[in-house]
Amino acid sequence: MYAKTNPGTGSLTPRGKRIFLIVGVAFVVVAGGLGTWGALASGSNSSSGHGCVNVTVPSSMGGADLHYCGAQARSFCQQAFRSRDQLSLLARPQCVLAGLPAASTGAGAGASASP
Repeated sequence: MYAKTNPGTGSLTPRGKRIFLIVGVAFVVVAGGLGTWGALASGSNSSSGHGCVNVTVPSSMGGADLHYCGAQARSFCQQAFRSRDQLSLLARPQCVLAGLPAASTGAGAGASASP
């Protein structure tokens, strides 16, 4: 009944159909590209390296990301290699990746050298 009261609402012309097709395909390509990029791209804080440490730890609301660079990263890693708690155990491999391995203590080397 609506088509009879509004006679200009008939089927689309071939040109109109082509425009809808082009816009629809473009939308699907852009949406698919953005979805793929979002799923596969790694964030800037996703891995440790170059003196920066990134650790994801379990939290009450999911996971918490810890990110430290420079002096904070060195201090964090020194503490991680001194402690035995869960956070320290998670942090140690990331500290090694960041190039901040456990500092050797002079007492350990001297004790093995003496008779």
